[in-house]
Amino acid sequence: MIRILIIDDEPLARSIVLNFLKDHPEVEVVGECINGFEGLKAIQELQPDIVFLDVQMPKLSGFELLELLDELPVIVFSTAFDEYAIKAFELSAADYLLKPFTRKRFDEALGRAIEKLGAGESRDTSALTTVRQSSRPIDRIAVRNGTRITIIGAGQIDFIEAQDDYVAVHAEGKKYLKQLTMKYLEESLPSEDFVRVHRSYLVSVSKIDRIEAYSKDSYVAILKGGDKIPVSRKGYQLLRDQLGF
Repeated sequence: MIRILIIDDEPLARSIVLNFLKDHPEVEVVGECINGFEGLKAIQELQPDIVFLDVQMPKLSGFELLELLDELPVIVFSTAFDEYAIKAFELSAADYLLKPFTRKRFDEALGRAIEKLGAGESRDTSALTTVRQSSRPIDRIAVRNGTRITIIGAGQIDFIEAQDDYVAVHAEGKKYLKQLTMKYLEESLPSEDFVRVHRSYLVSVSKIDRIEAYSKDSYVAILKGGDKIPVSRKGYQLLRDQLGF
């Protein structure tokens, strides 16, 4: 039996998928979830083969959910918005169902998902980097720590520090690790609010209290919370351009 999970905040949308699946005895629906938080927990616990996933949901979007996973099941997006289609296929989704869809269109999507599953593309880890670095521009970052999910708004971030294959997001006195690159965050966070002051540091300009000389060609940014961030010559010039001093 092929294990299927449905994640959608609309009861009618879930009921339509359930109804269409009744004609497919080869599948078993292992669960229904009404938001991204429930969906993340269910994927981790139930290990479905195929997930029918809405994009825009309360608390945690479909894309944010996927970037928090360690492994990807076969995904069929089901949404009322067509603007996410290109991104969905960049993430190696089996199909993209645009609501409202017909039974025939649904059967086509399910067939593609089963074919993808049979080709050994379930539990796909190759698309994880794409998932985590395809949502630009962004105004928040979703971080998982065990079973706890934290949503960090861009305005809460003090600075971001590179740490090997991860970044450390420092926000309101706390530190969160996320598997992203500095380059992605530099290009995706609002450019008017964040400056790459150093190869290893991205800083929220609104959190800077002052800038002091450290040596002949380097500086240090003193944040309002007391943190001291190294500033390279290039970073100093970027700050001057940004802040107009």
